Amino acid sequence: MSRDHGYFPPGSMLRRVQHERAVGLLYGQRALGIGALDPRNFMGTLLHDRSADRPFHRLVATAKMFEAIFFGSRDKADRILAAVHGMHSNVKGTLPNDAGRFKAGTPYAAHDPELMLWTIAPAADSAVHFYELFVRKLSESERDEFWADYVSFGELFGMPASVAPTSWRDLREYVDLKINGPDAHLTEEAKVIGRAVMLEIPTSASRRAPMQAHNLVMRGSLPPRVRELYGIRWTSADAFAFRGVVAAARAARPVTPQAVRRGSCVAQFDDVAAAERKRIANGWTSPVEVPRAAQA
Repeated sequence: MSRDHGYFPPGSMLRRVQHERAVGLLYGQRALGIGALDPRNFMGTLLHDRSADRPFHRLVATAKMFEAIFFGSRDKADRILAAVHGMHSNVKGTLPNDAGRFKAGTPYAAHDPELMLWTIAPAADSAVHFYELFVRKLSESERDEFWADYVSFGELFGMPASVAPTSWRDLREYVDLKINGPDAHLTEEAKVIGRAVMLEIPTSASRRAPMQAHNLVMRGSLPPRVRELYGIRWTSADAFAFRGVVAAARAARPVTPQAVRRGSCVAQFDDVAAAERKRIANGWTSPVEVPRAAQA
């Protein structure tokens, strides 16, 4: 019997990129921060999220689900996808308030092809961004292959391939337009949650020391427009320190064991979830009041 290597078998560009821990530990946070620029995506998720007062619980659950689909068997992926499809069927409604150019009453739905594309596009863009930052530059054909894999990933969730850009270059144009175009807007909720997810990760005491470097890398990875919308400070001194951290990480890569560089990030994800639970047990409450969802 042939072994089930999943939807993205060894050798696929998606697996090659996503298996780097420098990618797996960072791309999701950046993707969420950038994805929040479309209020329909962000508010649609927030309004229907049962764990809205635990933002890292959702981030960890999503990250582990993606890893299972990236690296697991088709059977396991199919079980996850069936459950997600059932949940997404209920994620639909209208924006309760004006959000930039989107007026109150603007519809959203998890199965809207346009919004599905904007869910995977920042993730793909962020994965390649960190891979090229810490590992090596990809060729244009490798980027195209990676994006083709990501489109297939989107199709597993029900996104029609016809809505997706057909090349990496076209994807980059699409992402740049979304970020720098007139529709980019952060709701007050997005400003708090997006910034927290990127820069305020709860973690155990043993992992707090590297967080300054993590936050510097995360801030440096963001496009200028995204930093501007979040009100994130970035100076020439920050840019200098950023280059130093990246250079040190790249210099250490050849002598870092492959088992450290590559593999699942589930242990780190679970550490974040445990730290958030401990923080809540100690009295922390979410600063975000979630508006009531209006069902379509």
